[in-house]
Amino acid sequence: MPQTMIEKIVQNYAVNLPMHHEVHAGDYVTIQPRHVMTHDNTGAVIKKFKELGVPKIKNPRQPVFALDHNIQDTSEENLRKYQRISDFAKEMGVDFYPAGRGIGHQIMCEEGYAFPGSFVVASDSHSNMYGGLGCLGTPVVRTDAASIWATGTTWWQVPPIVQVVFTGSLLPGVTGKDVIITLCGLYNRDEVLNHAIEFCGDGVRTLSIDQRLAIANMTTEWGALVGLFPIDDVTFDWLEKRVQFIQQRGLEGVPSDIDGNGQHPRLNPQTLQHIQLTAPTADPDAQYAKRIEFDLSTVRPYVSGPNHVKTMQSVTDIEKQKIKIHKAYLVSCVNSRVEDIAAAAEVVNGKRFSSEVKFYISAASREVQEESKRRGDWQKLIQAGAIELPPGCGPCIGLGEGLLEDNEVGISATNRNFKGRMGSPKAIAYLASPAVVAASAIHGYICGPVSFDSQLPKSSMFEFSRPSIASKVEIVDGFPETVTGNIVFCHQDNLNTDGIYPGKYTYKDDMTPEEQAEVVMENYDPNFRHIVQKGDILVGGFNFGTGSSREQAATALKYRGIQLVVAGSFNQTYQRNALNNGFLVVESPDFVKFLKQQLGTDQLTIRLEEEISIHFASSTITFRDQSFSIGPVGTSAQELIVVGGLENWIRKKVHA
Repeated sequence: MPQTMIEKIVQNYAVNLPMHHEVHAGDYVTIQPRHVMTHDNTGAVIKKFKELGVPKIKNPRQPVFALDHNIQDTSEENLRKYQRISDFAKEMGVDFYPAGRGIGHQIMCEEGYAFPGSFVVASDSHSNMYGGLGCLGTPVVRTDAASIWATGTTWWQVPPIVQVVFTGSLLPGVTGKDVIITLCGLYNRDEVLNHAIEFCGDGVRTLSIDQRLAIANMTTEWGALVGLFPIDDVTFDWLEKRVQFIQQRGLEGVPSDIDGNGQHPRLNPQTLQHIQLTAPTADPDAQYAKRIEFDLSTVRPYVSGPNHVKTMQSVTDIEKQKIKIHKAYLVSCVNSRVEDIAAAAEVVNGKRFSSEVKFYISAASREVQEESKRRGDWQKLIQAGAIELPPGCGPCIGLGEGLLEDNEVGISATNRNFKGRMGSPKAIAYLASPAVVAASAIHGYICGPVSFDSQLPKSSMFEFSRPSIASKVEIVDGFPETVTGNIVFCHQDNLNTDGIYPGKYTYKDDMTPEEQAEVVMENYDPNFRHIVQKGDILVGGFNFGTGSSREQAATALKYRGIQLVVAGSFNQTYQRNALNNGFLVVESPDFVKFLKQQLGTDQLTIRLEEEISIHFASSTITFRDQSFSIGPVGTSAQELIVVGGLENWIRKKVHA
C-alpha cells in the first residue's frame, strides 16, 4: 500500500514491528528516535531517570542537552542546576551545549542532529521545527525523554496526515511567518488538531530554509504534531553550504562524538551523499486524511492576536487602528535567524525606534549573531536603539529581562502570544513578522513597512476520511468501568498550558505537588482553586491544553484532586503528558457543546452540584438523563492509568 513521507520515516525508526507490517496513520508503534533533545528541563528529566533505577543512559549518542530557556537567571540556584546538568552530561557522555550557545532547536539544525529523513524528538513543543529540513520532528514529554534515555525507545501513535499543497510564490515583503499566521487564522477550528502536516507543491521550492523552519515551527500553534517539508534541491543546497561552512569553521565547540577522522560526525560529504541517495518521498498515490490547497501569491502580511494565535488581522487593516505599543521583540526559535534579523535591519535603514518603545533582540544562536554582525545587520538594530539579550528564549517564555507589564501592549516575532506568557496577564500581545515588528517599533504603533492591498488569501480544504469510533471497549484489570463526580466547567476553547500552569513556575523543579495545586489555573481564573473540590471532574472546551509541553499543566490538576478531564478535544502533547503521569483525559465534543448551551460562557469557572457518570466500556457519559459519546479509552491508555504512569511502566520493563 502506498505510504506518505511521514509513514516511510516512521517505518524506518519503528522497532519490534510484526513481520511485513507496513506503517500507516493510526498505528501505535515503539519508536527509537535518532535523537532526543532536552533543554533546561533536563534537570527534571534527570530526576525522573534516576528514579527509574537505571545506572547508565542506554545510548549516550541519542540525547542532546542544550541550555536555553532561563539563561538570564544568574542566581546561585540556577547556576547550580546548570552545573548539575553539565556534570551529568559529562558523566554519561552526552552532547552538551551550555547557556549562551543558542536555542536548542536552532542548535539541532545547525549541528546536524535534525538530519533530513530522520525521526527526532525533543521535550519541547516546538520540535515540529525540524520539519523545515525534512526531518520528522515531534514533541515528547519529560517522562518520554527519561524512557528514551533508559531504553532508547518510547511509544508513539502515527497521527492522521494532512497534505498542504503550496502553489504560487510569496510577494516581496511577505514572509514564512505571514504564511503560518494566515494558516492558523484561516483554519482555526481544530481542522489540523493532532494531525501531522506534509507540505508539498510547486510553491515549496520558492521558500528558503529559514522560511520553512518558521512555518514548521508554528505548526505547533496551528495544532499539529508534525510540520514536514520535502527534501529537495533547496534542502540539499542548504546542507552543502552547511558542510562547507563547518569545514571552514573547524570543529571547535562540537561535542565529543567526533569519529576520529577530523570530520563533523553528522554534517560531512559522506552523510550528504547518503541523504541525496536515500531521501524519502511520499508515494504519488499515498492516502491523506485531508488536503489543503494554498496559494502563496495571495498571502499578505498579517498580525496575530491579541492574546490568541488563531485570530488574525491584515496589517493593512490593523494599522488604521493606530494601536500603540510599548515593547517589541525579535527573539525566539521561530524568527531570530539571519534572514529575520536582515529583514528587520532593512526596515530600520538608519531610522531610530520610537522613544516610547523598547525593542528587544536576541539571536537564535551565537552563530546567527556572529553572522548578522558580519553582515552589519546586528549593528543597524543596535544603533536604532535595540536592547540586546543573549542567544536564548528569554521573554518568549516569560523569563528574564523585557517582560510585558500590566496594561502594556507588545508586538513580537515569537510563536505565542497567550495571555500571561510574556509577562503580566493584564498585558496584550500580538505576533507578526520581523519586518512588521521593526516597523511598528519605529512608528510606535502596529503597522507595516510598506503598503499592501487587502486581498484575501486563496485556500481550500478537502476531507477524505473520518476515523471510526469503536462502540465497545475492553476493560483491563484494575481500570474502573465507571467514574462519577461533580462537574467543574471551564468553557474556554484553546485553554493553553500557560493558563493552566504559568510559565514562571515551569523551571522550578522543586515545586511540590501541593505548591503546584496552589497555582493551577492561575492565569485562567485565579478563583479556580477556591471553587474546585477533590473528586471533581473538570470539563473544558476544545483544544484543551494547547501550547507548551510542560507536564505540570497535567500534574497540577491531578494534585488539586481533579479525577479526570473531559474536553471537546485535547492538544495531543497535553494528552500525552496526562497519560504518562497516570491522569486520565477523555474527549466528548457533544457533551461540551451541550454544557456551553446550558451554562453559557459568561463565567470562567462554574461548579455544579450535579454528578456525571462516565462509562468506559460503552464509551458514554450520562448527565441529566441524557447520554453522550466519548472517545474510547484504549487498553494502552488504561494500562498507563492502572500502573500510575509511564515511569512505573518503564520501571517494570527495565527491571523485568
